Amino acid sequence: MLIYDISEDKKREKLRKHILNYGLRRIQYSGLLGDVNTHDRLILTREVAQFISSCNDSIYIIPLCDRCLRLCKIVNNSGILEIQESDVEYVE
Repeated sequence: MLIYDISEDKKREKLRKHILNYGLRRIQYSGLLGDVNTHDRLILTREVAQFISSCNDSIYIIPLCDRCLRLCKIVNNSGILEIQESDVEYVE
């Protein structure tokens, strides 16, 4: 999972495009979900640092295990939904 809060519009858009190249899919405006292997996650962590320009900017890269994904719940106007295995795209 990757969550970002970037204040500068131009950098935020560049970051969004950059992280989509890793196969992550958007689950919220500034939150993305997908499977990134350990090596690529380390590279991604280094790469996203260039998009931080303000002391208020932040990017969270949060690894989630299979069990965590299975326990995930989505709460919206439709009620409480569970994330199904088929809803998660794995990228190798």
